[in-house]
Amino acid sequence: MTPENSSSVLTTLLNARHSCRAFLPDPVPRPVQEQLLQMAQRTASWCNSQPWQIHITEDAGTERLRQALGAAPQSGAGSDFPWPREYQGVYQERRRECGFALYDSVGIARGDRDASARQAQENFRLFGAPHVAIITSDEALGVYGAVDCGAYVANFLLAAASLGVATIPQAALASRSALLREFFGLRDDRRVVCGISFGYADAAHPANGFRTRRADVATAAAWVTQ
Repeated sequence: MTPENSSSVLTTLLNARHSCRAFLPDPVPRPVQEQLLQMAQRTASWCNSQPWQIHITEDAGTERLRQALGAAPQSGAGSDFPWPREYQGVYQERRRECGFALYDSVGIARGDRDASARQAQENFRLFGAPHVAIITSDEALGVYGAVDCGAYVANFLLAAASLGVATIPQAALASRSALLREFFGLRDDRRVVCGISFGYADAAHPANGFRTRRADVATAAAWVTQ
């Protein structure tokens, strides 16, 4: 494959991928899941440490986790990694833009706290997905292990898109780290980074009808020439 063809394929995948917020119930066949994981496993990592471990639910396992997440009390929830201290300036603007686009797509009026809370709860229903992958890192690797897992997540999403599988990475699931640790029998030295719900998109659902924007390159990059 020529560089031009390679870049064209990657550009197509990057543009096609989006965070799916409504899934069909149809499961992803195990061979497709294994192919996806084999592709994501090529992710580069610090000193080739490959700190990620993945626990994936399917069938009754997904439903059991969905029920557990839905029944968990809001109080006592906590993440293994600190949340952002604050969204400021353009970061808050982008966050609001994404949230408002979602609310508009599903008919939630701005200021309707009850409806927005119900939509937020969809995170813990896994947006109806037949599978969720929980990504963990090794505690001793600290932030660098989490960064490596972030690279793994990005490649997981692109690999899934190349196979026609829809995904949504979910930091919200990391807020239930204690529940996930018990559910999956995670060792004490594993830290929950995030979850990725995946399956096949419900293209007719309005929550899948909007797309977020990206800043232009000049906003994110600068060159030093001297």
